Amino acid sequence: MTVQRALLIVDVQHDFCPGGALPAQDGDEVVPVLNRCIEQFTNSGYPVFASRDWHPEGSAHFQERGGPWPPHCIQGTAGAEFHRDLNLPDDVVVITKGDDPEEDEGYSAFEGKTENGVLLGDALAKDGIEELFIGGLATDYCVRASALDAVKAGFRTHLLVDAIRGVDVNPGDSGLAIEEMKRDGVHITTTEQINFERTA
Repeated sequence: MTVQRALLIVDVQHDFCPGGALPAQDGDEVVPVLNRCIEQFTNSGYPVFASRDWHPEGSAHFQERGGPWPPHCIQGTAGAEFHRDLNLPDDVVVITKGDDPEEDEGYSAFEGKTENGVLLGDALAKDGIEELFIGGLATDYCVRASALDAVKAGFRTHLLVDAIRGVDVNPGDSGLAIEEMKRDGVHITTTEQINFERTA
């Protein structure tokens, strides 16, 4: 029996790339890597999920209201759009998070919902997903939170280290995040190591 798997792309939005409001260093370098991965998953018949920060203006997530971050990924702005060169498939499942104006939340894609209001974990379970491959931005925040929640939810979780970049507010934060994910059961791999012939 073939293992049912999915690709989760975390927050590859303009505001998290160079020139954006809250850029991960070299964040746009994940785009071509993820594009190759998207093509492989799509050609193999596996679903692609893409999370996005989607903050309202004046969110409690922002410094102006006591949150930790400058305004970013504000609903309807260019900064909140997926990177222009990211080749998301037509049937991509978009997961929206961080849209509650009163909460400093939305780090994990598992807090987000589909356009029909279904939580990511429930959407994955409905598709029979057992194995989840994760790449995107930023390593030390939303990627970390999403991967840790994926393990907690019972998915065999793989971190695609060639398809992530970090913010590193403190030097070394991304490396520490990767070590934490590994300790908590996330498998560390690269896009080139994915075996699409694997069966269970």
